[in-house]
Amino acid sequence: MKNSIGVYIFSLFITSFSWAAIELPNVIGSNMVLQRDLPVPIWGWGDPGEKISVSFAGQNKNTTTSEKGEWMVTLDKLSASFTPSTLVVKGTNEIRLQNILVGEVWICSGQSNMEWSVKQSLNAQKEIAAANYPNIRLFNVPDHTLHPIPQRKGRGQWEVCSPQSIPGFSAVGYAFGRRIQESVNIPVGLIGSNWGGTRIEPWTTEQGFRSVPQLVHQANQSRDYTKETKVNPSMPSAIYNSMVHPLTPFAMRGAIWYQGESNGNEGESYYHKKHALVNGWREAFQNPNLAFYWTQLCSWDHGNLFKKGTPDKHTWARDWGPLREAQFKALDIPNSGMAVIIDLADAHNPGDIHPRNKQDVGWRLAQWALQQTYAKKDLIPSGPLLAKQEIQKDKIRLSFNYTGRGLMVGEKKGTEPTKPLPDGKLAEFEIAGVDKQWFPADAIIDGKQVVVSSPQVENPVSVRYAYYICPIRANLYNQEGLPASPFRTDNW
Repeated sequence: MKNSIGVYIFSLFITSFSWAAIELPNVIGSNMVLQRDLPVPIWGWGDPGEKISVSFAGQNKNTTTSEKGEWMVTLDKLSASFTPSTLVVKGTNEIRLQNILVGEVWICSGQSNMEWSVKQSLNAQKEIAAANYPNIRLFNVPDHTLHPIPQRKGRGQWEVCSPQSIPGFSAVGYAFGRRIQESVNIPVGLIGSNWGGTRIEPWTTEQGFRSVPQLVHQANQSRDYTKETKVNPSMPSAIYNSMVHPLTPFAMRGAIWYQGESNGNEGESYYHKKHALVNGWREAFQNPNLAFYWTQLCSWDHGNLFKKGTPDKHTWARDWGPLREAQFKALDIPNSGMAVIIDLADAHNPGDIHPRNKQDVGWRLAQWALQQTYAKKDLIPSGPLLAKQEIQKDKIRLSFNYTGRGLMVGEKKGTEPTKPLPDGKLAEFEIAGVDKQWFPADAIIDGKQVVVSSPQVENPVSVRYAYYICPIRANLYNQEGLPASPFRTDNW
């Protein structure tokens, strides 16, 4: 009898200590912002069959963990709120998350120019000192990690935006979020997940690759990974699995993306990969309308040839022309946009692939979001984007979208607004005939169009503008001060 009682007490002791405390992913934590006006998943892990309740903003949701110990509830749509609230999760233990706001959530991702921090960027001390934005919250995915299979919990924590928390956060992300917060006047949550020098493929999901017929090989490569597969930072899905998947399916409004330098020798293939990236993330975050705004590559004086006074754009480094073109063409993705930044290279150091003016990059990305996502239709979201050409004997007439109040020759210096140059002359235009020989062209603004010609080309068929790696003299803008995207009208 004594032995059986002892066994019973011992088994009770063991059972009580075998209960697993309920856990949450790191992205669900105190100080976070929850997305307004969308269903909000809250998820985590516990013992199989464990009863879970989640309470927030007058809602109470209940569920039971699966055989694998996984659970998820979905909060009904929430209204924006500046009032700090508490989210309570109860199972065998209780978790209380404090100081939660409801507003707009964006993920900020890409390679080094998105990773570039506030403390590394232009006017760093001034920006840091002024970063008192308690209604902006920051979640930075730390370190650079990768994995062959999707990971679940991840790393990082939410922080209130302050001079203490902002120095290491993405400067582009911060400039973007600050403008959104001030313009829309609601709380903003920013999630940074970046890795310098990386290609687009490791950020893309297997399902994203599979959604694009041209990329089935990458999809199969990702599918065939096991947990023993040794992956490197260039392999399909390897970074997504570790640095993005643990964030899913956190509810958010959209993504901003600054990447492409490491894919700089591509053209059409990058267009397909951009579709795969967006398709995959929209599926992973369970939001088919996830806004997606990216940055077209800046001018880069690779090899400092302009600085040396020896630029020959016909024979060197034209590859970023096709890459920027692929970024432009990807605007056929619904609910997307592209910030053109070819004019933001550092004037005194155009050979730096990391221009320090991140304020204008974030501002221009926010211009798209404000106009398209937040319905501020009075804004012009972009500089001129080529719409069509019309051949008129010895001239070619170009029409554009997003001309706004009209076109102008402009000059951009630092973070100052673009300055119109009434007596300025358009630069970086080329024209060619059927012989496919390119010549510098005269380009004249005619209302909201540009007329291009050259005495060396009697019967022109095509025009190019800023179609190479470092078009630092490009100066076509709309009167809103936003630059035209590089383009070509040929298919050679």
